[in-house]
Amino acid sequence: MSRVNLSVLLTSEQNRKSFSLSLKICYLFYPQQFEKEMDLEEYRMYGKAMVDYIADYLSNIRRRRVFPDVKPGYMRSLLPDSAPESGESFEDILGDVEKIVMPGITHWQSPQMHAYFPALNSPASLLGDMLADGLGCLAFTWASSPACTELEIIVMDWLAKLIGLPEIFLHSSNGKGGGVIQTTASESTFIGLLAARTQMFQHYQEENGQISEADLNTRLVAYTSDQAHSSVEKAGLIGLVKMRYLESDSDLSMRGDALIAAIRRDREKGLIPFFVCATLGTTGACAFDNLKEIGVICEEENLWLHIDAAYAGSAFVCPEFRHWLDGIEYADSFAFNPSKWLMVHFDCTAMWVKNSESLHRTFNVDPLYLKHENTGLAVDFTILGPDGEPKCFMHWQISLSKRFRALKLWFVLRNYGIKGLQEHIRHGVEMAKEFEKLVREDDHFEIPAKRHLGLVVFRVKGENELTENLLKKINSSGRLHCVPSSLKGKYVIRFTVTSPQTTLSDIHNDWGFIQIMCSHILNESPSGRRPRTMAEIKKRNPSFGTSLLLSNSPMTPKIMNGSFVAIFEPNEVINEFLERNGTLDIACKDSPVLQRRLKGLVRGTRQFSLDSHIDLMVAAHSKSERKSVTSIEEQSLGEDSEDKSSSEDVSRCDKCGQVISL
Repeated sequence: MSRVNLSVLLTSEQNRKSFSLSLKICYLFYPQQFEKEMDLEEYRMYGKAMVDYIADYLSNIRRRRVFPDVKPGYMRSLLPDSAPESGESFEDILGDVEKIVMPGITHWQSPQMHAYFPALNSPASLLGDMLADGLGCLAFTWASSPACTELEIIVMDWLAKLIGLPEIFLHSSNGKGGGVIQTTASESTFIGLLAARTQMFQHYQEENGQISEADLNTRLVAYTSDQAHSSVEKAGLIGLVKMRYLESDSDLSMRGDALIAAIRRDREKGLIPFFVCATLGTTGACAFDNLKEIGVICEEENLWLHIDAAYAGSAFVCPEFRHWLDGIEYADSFAFNPSKWLMVHFDCTAMWVKNSESLHRTFNVDPLYLKHENTGLAVDFTILGPDGEPKCFMHWQISLSKRFRALKLWFVLRNYGIKGLQEHIRHGVEMAKEFEKLVREDDHFEIPAKRHLGLVVFRVKGENELTENLLKKINSSGRLHCVPSSLKGKYVIRFTVTSPQTTLSDIHNDWGFIQIMCSHILNESPSGRRPRTMAEIKKRNPSFGTSLLLSNSPMTPKIMNGSFVAIFEPNEVINEFLERNGTLDIACKDSPVLQRRLKGLVRGTRQFSLDSHIDLMVAAHSKSERKSVTSIEEQSLGEDSEDKSSSEDVSRCDKCGQVISL
């Protein structure tokens, strides 16, 4: 049987019937294959069926609800408590995909998926990974898989040239630079920070051999924008270094004057500035930091400059967008995600460094079993270390082993070509321009930040509550999916053009639907007292509500992320959560960030911190009582506190008794 026909799901019942019929026919011809674990012949049969299923899914994805109509925990009742004792037929396994898995899928490839950033795939990428998975090789030295190492070196040079990076970042240059495929941009930021830390350790220990790395580490300080992704904060937390969040300008850009002022203040305190993470295409509004200003300062002050271009980096395949790279020559490391917008599916992050020796010093491990007879001759890297041996990929990353990710990237670059990728990027930008035009034509809306590339941020004019309610109506419909962000105290909706299938008709239809939902919101009668805006709350407490929805503070304990709150009414699940999980292992006194958020919620009376309801759930940790989470809002701000603070500046969590003070 050369093909098993799997029709796309029109309804779950239709799909089950079609799928069941196909597999029953397979059973007539291959009955023995259903009586044991899958062998290669059965793999051949089901592999063809799965390709058909995926192709049908992608070609008919418009028919599916973008965001699933399920509630947290829906799957628990559909699956047994433990794995089966004996193997099950693949007919049953695949049948459960539609019954159990698909109802809970958010369809990221849909033209109506406008949340987050793109996370695209393509036939070329899928086939490349199919081959890589089939080969099953691990690449850590040249000998472990020569083709893995050599192809990655070549495609990373291709990609560097494609986006216009300076030659010094290429393996083929006469310098010490080169590129490597990492798993995520978050990991790349952390790797850059660790390399910068090692470099600073070496610098100070050369001057004073008596000083220890532990002593130095307590004095290190890094810098980034208040619009940077939370992965930068995580890198600082894991690296045990201080992180400064510099206020962005009116264009949401980190500027040189703010950076140099912060550096001087820290040097006066005896601290050691060592690392800056600049962002090209921020999560909140796709804003761009000023690389030229920042780069000059980093060079003068001897700071490592890492550039996070996770989303926007793909756009640099088009020359007209490379003006944002002005100043890239000052960067020590640069990373972006082809797995976002360049038709290569997750995971695939391209990272380049100007001096690979900094990575080698940071991650060098060289046990005997990792050496091979061609050590010193292999082309693991064109740059030789002090011992005359080429560096291996295992010295450029945290993990030892790596997947053959270069294969899918190579497939895509060859299948699309430069022109094909440029057309794809330009199409997405044009669709976003059209959406921006439609928003500006409606007097009920405003665009608080300039549109860049494929992201438009917009809001209903007036109080934040209007935009928040609009977003919930949009998401609850299942027709579109968006997520919010906070920009300078304004609650905004992020509308990202993610799919290459998106057409002008899609844009107009989506905007028309948003307008209808907005009319419902505006026609509803307001009730209750006026809520405090985020700007008012932040005036009282500048630390409150600074994290973006998509980059929640890693210091805040999380049960659900903020995007959940943009979809469901919190009270739908919070009480149920507390019934099942009345005991939480963390008290609010353990987290200063949590204290600030709880205090802000009490002050604001509304959920504008994007995570406040989750924070209340964490606060409700009593083992003996499971009161309503709203009880904290009933606490008097004038209640006496343990630290005798004024009633204006304190509140108390009735679950743990912790005083929350300014």
